[in-house]
This record gives sequence, structure tokens and C-alpha cells, in this order.
Amino acid sequence: MLDTSARLLRLLSLLQAHREWSGADLADRLGVTTRTVRRDVDRLRELGYPVNASPGTGGGYQLGAGAELPPLLLDDDEAVAVAVGLRTAAGQGVEGIGEASVRALAKLEQVLPGRLRRRVSTLNAFTVPMLRAPATQVDPAVLTDLANACRDSERLRFEYRAHGGATTLPQPSAGGTPISLRSVEPHRLVCTDRRWYLVAWDVDRADWRTFRVDRIAPKPPHGPRFPPREPPAEDLAGYVAKGISGAAYATEATIRLHVPLAEAASAVGPMDGVLEPDGDGACLLRAGAGSLAGMVVHVLMLGVEFEVVAPRELDVWVRMLRDRLSRAVERSEGSEGSEGSERSER
Repeated sequence: MLDTSARLLRLLSLLQAHREWSGADLADRLGVTTRTVRRDVDRLRELGYPVNASPGTGGGYQLGAGAELPPLLLDDDEAVAVAVGLRTAAGQGVEGIGEASVRALAKLEQVLPGRLRRRVSTLNAFTVPMLRAPATQVDPAVLTDLANACRDSERLRFEYRAHGGATTLPQPSAGGTPISLRSVEPHRLVCTDRRWYLVAWDVDRADWRTFRVDRIAPKPPHGPRFPPREPPAEDLAGYVAKGISGAAYATEATIRLHVPLAEAASAVGPMDGVLEPDGDGACLLRAGAGSLAGMVVHVLMLGVEFEVVAPRELDVWVRMLRDRLSRAVERSEGSEGSEGSERSER
């Protein structure tokens, strides 16, 4: 059995990880009796943690929102991880998070033990972040709202802005009734270094959809709850990457890269396209671009040998750019020859 302090930390962790626990479930997780759970809950309340209890067979314990933030219980590695994460968050695409992260980091460093403060300050002093500017800013309140809905399996309703900025127009549902709000069963948030996405089951379209969080305007109240569905893929990051790296663009292409998959993966990011094995020394890249010319430039910048699989129209652009580059080289060589002749005459 865990000692009292370790058990309180474990109990607090369980209450933070799930919306509501029954006394029996908590007792089973902690290896104690329900009577001990009640005493431990009372102890947490004395420490300032607002733990709510509901009576009856369907009742349980739930960590409430307190007027003040109680003291955090972190081990050494967790404290360093939080400090590093706060520093990194200053460059991420959540609106207003940079200043808030700096304030939180300053408060955290004030209460860190000396040994941990030295670890964090050393890491900060000898690390130079090189972060791309976020493509969009996400309201942290919206992000939290979506995360809570995912955690609690609560249905979401929201307006969704299209690519051009306009709110998506009402569309007929499966029964023919016009819908002006998207109604979804949220599953997970997926983040990249530039954007956040919500993977959810669209109730009216009866299919999985991926939504950009910066285009979502929640319309509470949320609910009711729903039984979680089987996700559309085990690798949700790959699922989102596949959807936004090709389908969102006017032009899609399949390119055979003449390098092994592992080598190509070092040059192709998850948002640049989807890679598939194609023998020992090659792989297929499926990607999208705004135009055929843009696709050619995108592939050329990878710096590897390649050939076009589809569409065949892309071959025309490859040949056009090849001829254009050849003419540019010829002009450069001719210009260098003329300059050499002028120098020799002098």
C-alpha cells in the first residue's frame, strides 16, 4: 500500500485525469477501502483542493474549479518539463500564450528548489530556439473548451469559417433539414508547429472530419454525452497530415522518390505530404500544391531524384522548367564568355 503522502498525490492525479470517479473505482485504483478514500478526499480539501462529492449510486468524486490555484505537486522531472514547455510555448500559435507563459515561468522558477532552478536556467541559457512564426493564432479559451469536450465525450456545436473567411453556409443534413451549425462528437486535438486541428465525427454528415481550430466558433451549451467511437486511424497525426497535405489543395500528385523511405522522411515533413514505401530504394510521395508549377518547385527543393507518377500533366511542367533552366544556364555561360573576351582584350 502506498504511504499517505504518495497516495494523496496519486489520488489528486486520478481526479485531474478524469471528470468523475466513483468511490469504489478510486479505492480499487489506490488499493485501499472506500472509507480511506473519503478520509483522503477530506485531507485534499484541507490542503485547498475543491473536491466535490455527489451522493447516491450514480454519484462520485469530482475535482472542482477553485477560487485559487492550490499548490502543485510535481516531481523533479515534471518540474523541469513544465519549465521547458512554458519557455517553448512562447513561440507557438496560441493567442496571448507567449506573455502568459513568461509570467507562469517566472512564478515557477521562484518556487523551484535550487538544484532544479540551476538545471532550468542552464538549459535556457544555452538553448537558442528557432521557431517558425505561427500561421494563425488560436484563442486559448476555445482550445481549452475543445479539449474538455474531447475528454468528457460531450457533443460540440460551432460555426465554422471556410477557407475564404466566410461562415460555411447551411447544408442539408442526411434527413434533408438545413443545418447552420456543425454538430460533432470531438475525439482529439492534433497540433503542428503552425496550426491546431480537431478530429471529430460530424453527426449530420455521418463521417469523420478534420477542422482547423482557428476557424471554429463554439456555440454552447455543449452536450449531450456520447459513447466514444473507434477513431478513423491509429495514427491520428498521419491521418490529419494525409487530409491536409493533399485534399485541401487544387492540385494533387504522386511522385516516386528514388531514395529509401527513411531518407525521404528526413526531408518531407508531416504537413508536406504522405510517404509510402515502394521497394527497397524508393518511396511514393502523395502531396498537394496550389498549382502544377508549385508542385514541381516543391519536389525540386527536396533535393532527391524523382519521377512523376500522376498526373501526367505534371510532366509537361517538369519539361517546361527543365527547358527554362537550360536556357538560363546557356545565357549565363554566354555572358561569362563575353566577359572573359573583354578582359583578354585589355
